[in-house]
Amino acid sequence: MTGVPEDPGEGPGGEGAAQPVEAVPLLEPRDGMPPLVETADALAAVTERLRAGHGPVAVDAERASGFRYGHRAFLVQFRRGGAGTVLIDPVACPDLSGIDEALADTEAVIHAASQDLPCLSDLGYRPRTLFDTELAGRLLGFPRVGLGTLVESVLGLTLEKSHSAADWSTRPLPDEWLRYAALDVEVLVELRDALASELAGQGKTEWARQEFAAELSAGPAPPRADPWRRTSGIHRVRSRRGLAVVRELWLERDRIARRRDLSPTRVLADAAIIEAARALPAGPGDLAGIAGFSGRGARRHTAEWLRAIGRAMALPERALPAVSAGPSEGPPPAHRWPERDPEAARRLTAVRAVVAALADEHRLPAENLLPPDAVRRLAWQPPQPADAEAVAGSLSGFGARPWQVGLTSLPIAGALLRLSEKEKA
Repeated sequence: MTGVPEDPGEGPGGEGAAQPVEAVPLLEPRDGMPPLVETADALAAVTERLRAGHGPVAVDAERASGFRYGHRAFLVQFRRGGAGTVLIDPVACPDLSGIDEALADTEAVIHAASQDLPCLSDLGYRPRTLFDTELAGRLLGFPRVGLGTLVESVLGLTLEKSHSAADWSTRPLPDEWLRYAALDVEVLVELRDALASELAGQGKTEWARQEFAAELSAGPAPPRADPWRRTSGIHRVRSRRGLAVVRELWLERDRIARRRDLSPTRVLADAAIIEAARALPAGPGDLAGIAGFSGRGARRHTAEWLRAIGRAMALPERALPAVSAGPSEGPPPAHRWPERDPEAARRLTAVRAVVAALADEHRLPAENLLPPDAVRRLAWQPPQPADAEAVAGSLSGFGARPWQVGLTSLPIAGALLRLSEKEKA
């Protein structure tokens, strides 16, 4: 169970659209700037403070996406009633299992939890109950659900967000960055309370419970098959030999990035990989003439890039990658449906229309009313007969939550029946 209050309240303004008359800047933590926790003794002390606190705990993590390899945390923030704000350097204190134990029965309030839960889990902190303020904002129909926007819309306060894309692996961390990080959890519990009241007022408390529980139970995403196929601009590479070059350069870049602990795109841009795959350079001179390979960072690995290209060029024809990815478990991309299966395309249009209408009625985005993947799978291969019970079973099997199934299964079944009768007529 997740910790959404049962009793409806007045909420921050009704229907997820409250707007303050004048926002007040939030410039300093109300309890002053907390020290950065960098030692085992300091970590033990703040762990006991958090244990002795009361109410939900606000949690946030700062990563160095775009700078470092992977998505690990480089700063973790907690704030709890009676305990104040805690800033922890996870490089110096990489084991938060003590905090996990101390807060085992405490609801975690996280904004965009799906982004932070994996890196927090790597540190040993795995909340059992959750309130995701971003997801709550979506369920309430707020048009923009960034933390700063929600804090301003709901609480009438403005947060400084200028350091959100900073390189948080920087050491020492600048004081202004630490202040920014402390303010990110300063009013997160107050925001949670206001959104929870609004959820109750709109009758969406149970929806939120199920969504938060699903976030907590979701395991890590399985590795992508052929991740190199996600290289930006790969559609411009038309030949199988060119695709082999993309693959070998992507894999070489990933090895270098992992070894140097750098974001892969800081080692070599996607655009450079694509241009090399199109030009098929034969030597260092040809490679240097391709934009993206002449910079100092990429130039230091010229020998590796040439070896990768050489491996691709030496492959026999039978070993070259296919122009399109192999068959996946799900249906093909929707834009191909009219050609491959016109009936399925019409079913998809009908189901999407139902979901869009219901989403408008209940004031939330269509993708939060029913996962787009579930919509596509149902339309591609509906149950036979496609009555409400069978549709409900299919949607559940595709990962839809009970509240989503309850709202959509009967209207979708009706739409599929009408479409079938029309096509028979």
